[in-house]
Amino acid sequence: MNDTNANDAPAAADLHAGVEALLLMATEPIPTPQLAEALQVPTHLVEQACRDLARFYDDTGRGFALRHVGGGWRYWTRAEHADLISRWVLEGQQSKLTQAALETLSVIAYLQPISRARVSAVRGVNVDGVVRTLLARGLVEESGADEGSNATLFVTTDYFLERMGLESLHELPALAPHLPDANELEAELGRMVEVAPDEPTGAAQDADEGERHEH
Repeated sequence: MNDTNANDAPAAADLHAGVEALLLMATEPIPTPQLAEALQVPTHLVEQACRDLARFYDDTGRGFALRHVGGGWRYWTRAEHADLISRWVLEGQQSKLTQAALETLSVIAYLQPISRARVSAVRGVNVDGVVRTLLARGLVEESGADEGSNATLFVTTDYFLERMGLESLHELPALAPHLPDANELEAELGRMVEVAPDEPTGAAQDADEGERHEH
């Protein structure tokens, strides 16, 4: 509700408190316009309140931070407390992705949109099982079809950005120096796909099928 009269705007302390109350209940990032609608104040005031709170938490060394990632605002515990949280709450309770899934997710993240066959070509194994796992976890999603082969293309999701703590894919770190540039890798993939069928059979069954047992 961006047309609220400035004279009707709540005091900064009340606005900050309202933002905190809403974000404490959030299970996913909340966009600024959605917060503004709930608080019935102009969007720019909510944006400023969130930035004020984020700066306040940083300046006072709180154990949590307010960050804008995945298209909205959400509280995060600070990285320096990861070991403490892992020991107390998370250890043994979180289902981690396997190395195979992480590698597959990385290929999709850097070369998206990309077909399953091309991911298989990069990794040298059939990735059907791993891609199903990544889809089930909401980390990747289908995004149309390749014009030439009609193969389904995959991209990462907003949830992937949220879990990575990124605002956009532009914030992905550069590929390691010993790895080929993404464009070079894509060119190599193109040459490989010309030889291999776009949708591989299960000939090289995925060591990654062990993914099915991690749910």
